[in-house]
Amino acid sequence: MKIHIPTPLRSYTGGHETISANGSTVSAALEQLVTEHPAMRQHLFTPEGKLRSFVNLYLNDDDIRYLPAKEETAASDADELTIIPSIAGGANS
Repeated sequence: MKIHIPTPLRSYTGGHETISANGSTVSAALEQLVTEHPAMRQHLFTPEGKLRSFVNLYLNDDDIRYLPAKEETAASDADELTIIPSIAGGANS
């Protein structure tokens, strides 16, 4: 599977825009990503190992938060996982 890394996190993957990962689930692919690029772990997961609330993951075009199995959704080599960190802030009135 290809994991697309957002610009703010690329410094933790040696500047790579896309990382190839193997895994039968989204969770397994993410684990491979943070094993190969340990600095990514703190940006994606809480100390308890839960996906951080401000990290959005899309498997192909589907937001994994709305998939029945969430991070345990089955994945294949043909899939693409996109990491999108939420941007905090608001408009001033």
